[in-house]
Amino acid sequence: MATNKLYVGNLSYRTTEDELREAFSAYGNVLSVNIIAGKGFGFVEMESSEAAERARDGLHETELGGRTIRVDEARPPRKREERRRR
Repeated sequence: MATNKLYVGNLSYRTTEDELREAFSAYGNVLSVNIIAGKGFGFVEMESSEAAERARDGLHETELGGRTIRVDEARPPRKREERRRR
């Protein structure tokens, strides 16, 4: 894995940043957690790419807050022009 930032999808709208931090901290040091309000997804930044890979492998398609979450490597944000085309 080339990055230490992970996308976490299919989150319950009730999931808190603290809950997400706790789940991911089992795989390494969590640097930041950002849940996008009202969207059902967020991002977790781990201390290293190795920790991010362990977290992805360990948490992808597991249950958190009553939902089966999706964990994958975060992609860089698209430019505004690209977002408008879709």
